[in-house]
Amino acid sequence: MSRVCELTGKKAMVGNNVSHALNRTKRKFNANLMKKRFYIPEEDKWITLKISASALKNINKKGIFAVVKEARAKGFLKQ
Repeated sequence: MSRVCELTGKKAMVGNNVSHALNRTKRKFNANLMKKRFYIPEEDKWITLKISASALKNINKKGIFAVVKEARAKGFLKQ
C-alpha cells in the first residue's frame, strides 16, 4: 500500500537536506500515517483506514461518519 492518507489524500513531499555549508541533497518528508480501525454505527460495520495524524484530529472533532462521508464525496475513499 502506498503512503497516502485515505481520508485527506496527504502524501510525501520532496525537499532538501541543507548542511551547514549549504550543500543540498534530496530528501523526502513522509506524512505522519497510522493504521486505525473505526466502528461506524450508522452503517453498523468496522473499517480499517490508513490515516494521517491531522485526519485523526478531524475525526475526533467532527465524528467518523461525517469525515468518511466527506472523503467519499471528494473521491479519496471508495463506497
